[in-house]
Amino acid sequence: MERGGREGAVLSHQVRTVAETGSTNADMIALAATGLEEGVWLRAERQTGGRGRQGRTWVSPIGNLYASALVRPRPSDPPAATLALVSAVALEEAVSAYIMGAAVLKWPNDLLIDGAKLSGILLERAGTAVVIGFGVNLAHHPTDTDRVATSLAAYNVAVEPADFVETLADAFARWVERWRGEGIDVVRRRWVDRAHPIDTPLTARLPDGSAIDGLFDGLDADGALILRLADGTRRVIHAGDVFLL
Repeated sequence: MERGGREGAVLSHQVRTVAETGSTNADMIALAATGLEEGVWLRAERQTGGRGRQGRTWVSPIGNLYASALVRPRPSDPPAATLALVSAVALEEAVSAYIMGAAVLKWPNDLLIDGAKLSGILLERAGTAVVIGFGVNLAHHPTDTDRVATSLAAYNVAVEPADFVETLADAFARWVERWRGEGIDVVRRRWVDRAHPIDTPLTARLPDGSAIDGLFDGLDADGALILRLADGTRRVIHAGDVFLL
């Protein structure tokens, strides 16, 4: 399906759907190498090799959303890494169309309801392009993971993946356009507005295995997490896993 413009802007997308694949991100990376244009999405009813951040397995039963988008950054665009914020605010907006005000963002790009993980986002390079994978628990959520998870169905919200991906793709196209036209700051402000409150206690587990506790103090200009430590200093976190305390 293709969507047309809004308020004079050309906002379009095309969703391709397959019954089953290993990973929509892996497929989209392969398609990017063929010259696939920006605005095409790939959605699978089921994945057999879904992946999360840091190599985690993403369990993929039928009924949830598994989809990947493609962005081809331009020389005038903000840094490609900031597409993580774009993806997160677009996903929060899409979820809010079905359950208003319930979901909050947690750095780097998790969406939580009542502290439980609703979704995941995985960004991967594909040559000069960026592939963004979205996994959203619509009908099911795992109960045997080290992180508490939830689904929209757990809140009596029923939505078909085919409908949800259209809502998400619309929101994503709008936020990519704002990212390009207005810069990263408008996206960063939206992210902070839809995140857990300033001063929320967090722990950050860093790539070297160490952990830092602090209070959420917003994001820096490039979207990195700022923690305010017990001694009043501020620590900028560029990579790691973050948990609510």
